[in-house]
Amino acid sequence: MENYNSLVNILADIKQNKITLRGLVLHYLGNIKSQVELNAFVEVFEEEAISQAEIVQQKIEAGTAGKLAGLVIGIKDNICYKNHKVSASSKILSGFESVYNATVIERLLAEDAIIIGRLNCDEFAMGASNETSFYGPVLNAIDRTRVSGGSSGGAAVAVQADLCQVAIASDTGGSIRQPAAFCGVMGIKPTYGRVSRNGLIAYASSFDQIGPITKSIYDMQLVMEVISGKDEADATSSSRPVAHYAEAAIAPKQKIGYIKECVFHEGIDAEIKNAILSVIERLKQQGHDVVELSFPYVDFLVPVYYVLTTAEASSNLSRFSGLTHGYRSNNATDLESTFKKSRSEGFGKEVKRRIMLGTFVLSAGSYDAYYTKAQKVRKLVQAKTEELFDTVDFLLSPTTPSTAFKLGEKTSDPIAMYLADIFTVHANICGNPAISIPAGNHSNGMPIGVQLMAKPFCEGAMMNIASTIS
Repeated sequence: MENYNSLVNILADIKQNKITLRGLVLHYLGNIKSQVELNAFVEVFEEEAISQAEIVQQKIEAGTAGKLAGLVIGIKDNICYKNHKVSASSKILSGFESVYNATVIERLLAEDAIIIGRLNCDEFAMGASNETSFYGPVLNAIDRTRVSGGSSGGAAVAVQADLCQVAIASDTGGSIRQPAAFCGVMGIKPTYGRVSRNGLIAYASSFDQIGPITKSIYDMQLVMEVISGKDEADATSSSRPVAHYAEAAIAPKQKIGYIKECVFHEGIDAEIKNAILSVIERLKQQGHDVVELSFPYVDFLVPVYYVLTTAEASSNLSRFSGLTHGYRSNNATDLESTFKKSRSEGFGKEVKRRIMLGTFVLSAGSYDAYYTKAQKVRKLVQAKTEELFDTVDFLLSPTTPSTAFKLGEKTSDPIAMYLADIFTVHANICGNPAISIPAGNHSNGMPIGVQLMAKPFCEGAMMNIASTIS
């Protein structure tokens, strides 16, 4: 069976009786088994997916199927699916089963999407290489000596290697866009509040956002239509109407700014810089007005991001105590040792590093020096970004400063790992939507990603302009 690029092609072949939905699911299951060493999935819902495929096939034949009928989806292992395990790829949630569905899951199932399994990720979504997972690293399908990116490495590789058609993941500082760039697929971080976070295991609540990783803009548009919108279970979700993204017309001319401090950053790979410059020329040839802009705070983005997200992580992860659910240490003897030993043994090294850093910046002696100052810089970054968007429709930059690096190359240097997010954290700090799309390949054979950022709630226009680049 062919590797389908879009749901459009899948449905065309189903309607022409070239394939059945059951056969499509079996195709993906066969790919998962034959490429199990990629370690993209932590659990596969084999029998359930086959059974659901037969039900949805009947709906398609009866003309009663939902918008996503024919779409086989994997979900990141930090999104709750009722009566299924969810662990955020951490030992501390070993054996835990969700008692409810995340809102995005409810919306996907209501439109007849088939969920095939849960996908590996960095532990509690903390990482840029998918090497912090309790289940081990995810390998890049193009070069298995290289990382998949993180934290949604399993999601990106599952789409890259045709283990499913679409993956649903989360993005706190680039966790959708960075692995999408490393794997040569598309990933979008919606506007903060566009998609409900209800049922997403929190890392940093004012940064987290759920979004899809896809092979095509059309599939992205369709999934975004389904999962977006107000949710009473999430007070931060927006009540703004959801556009029909897949039906929107492409504006003939847009004003696009590229940030010179990103494109010409001293840490960027020369071939990535040249790829971005080629995209700029292509946009100009298409009739768009492309201008150079300055954003003087680029080198402050990563420090601000890590001060604020670790502070929020310190608070959010305090609930994992070993007392009521998940992992509990066998060496505990009383209440205090239950907390200490369960958390010490249950959390991985990177998660503990971030909890301790967050606890430090929130401590009485450091709160004003770090946390308060970082909040002020966040406001400064947001104000400057709004100022830029007063003059342009989109901001263009590389997604990452390098292509996918070798496994183990940066694990001993947390700062080098954190800098992998230098171009992606901007959108999370501000809450703006951003998308990564493929922009060719490096001479080392690995994909290069280009990032577009838009004004809040302009996902539709952003996806449309992205479709002309990819």
